[in-house]
Formats: sequence, structure tokens, C-alpha cells
Amino acid sequence: MQRALEDPGDPPVAPLPPACADLLVELAAPPRLAAHLRLVHDVAARLSAWLAGQHPAVTFDRDAVLFGAATHDIGKVRHIAELSGPGSLHERAGQQLLLDAGVDPSLARFAATHGDWDAPGIQVEDLLVSVADKTWKAKRVPELEQLLIDRLVQASGHEPWQVFLDLDDHLGRLAAGADQRLAFQNSHPITS
Repeated sequence: MQRALEDPGDPPVAPLPPACADLLVELAAPPRLAAHLRLVHDVAARLSAWLAGQHPAVTFDRDAVLFGAATHDIGKVRHIAELSGPGSLHERAGQQLLLDAGVDPSLARFAATHGDWDAPGIQVEDLLVSVADKTWKAKRVPELEQLLIDRLVQASGHEPWQVFLDLDDHLGRLAAGADQRLAFQNSHPITS
């Protein structure tokens, strides 16, 4: 687990926020989960930094995005099979784990919303976590990206085609590192 949390990676992978790393240690999270959360957190950090620079009129809570990305799959400590296979049981389980750990509901929600990004009440922060969770492995989901584009257009007043092109270009650059990220994740075991 410590290697998954501390390995610098090549290219470098940002560390998790200390509170998130401590929670993973406390829950005895599988090393592969810790590595995955670091990778999604890293992509979310780069995506949210781009958004703040490219669309300063869009208000969002960057710290919440980073926390959400760093914990979105935490329910997989209870549903380990979902680390290597499909499933969504980890979503509500993760939200409950975070609530039980004293995490504010406004932050615990990302464990549930990252897989339910078209539900009512979804915010820009939820969309950013969901996009990062897809982009880290170079998966592009047009419907998800369109929801984010619509929010950016609404907040910024920019032309939809320009927002699409800018986001598409940035996500393409982020997705380009997917092979290295997948190798990093897979270098960590599923079980401790």
C-alpha cells in the first residue's frame, strides 16, 4: 500500500491529499485501488487547473474535485471484485464509508455521483470527477463530455463549438498518457 501511495511514477503522479491517503491506510485499501485513485486524482488536478485558466468565469470548488477524485472508488475496499471487473455496488458503499468516517456529505457524494453523472442535481464538480475517471485511461464518453461542455458554455458565454474544441484538445492531451497510467496501476497488486 505504501508503495502505491508514495511511488513517484514515470511520468510523475501527484500524491493524494494527506487526509485521503490516511483514510485509505485506515481502511486497508488494496494497493491497486490506491494507485487508481492517485491516477484519477492526478488527471482531475490537471483538468481542473486547465478549467480555471481557460474558463475563469466558471466557478467551482477545486478542492472538492480533488477530494472527489481521490476517493471516488473508495467503496471498492468493500467490493474488491469491482477492481478488476464491472460493477457499481462500490458507489453507494463508498459514499456510506465516507459518511461513516465523518466526511461531509457534500464531499462523500462523489463516491456515488461519479457513475451517475446524468442524475438530477449534478454539479460541475461531479462532472469533472466523472470526466477524470474516464480520461485517465483514454476513455471518451461523448454524452458526459457534452454535459460538461453545456455547463461551461452556460457559465462562460463562449460559443459551444469553441468550448468543444478546447475541451476536446485538452482531454486528448490528458488521454495521451493512458498507457503509462495503466502500467502504473497494474504494477500494484489487487490484494495487500
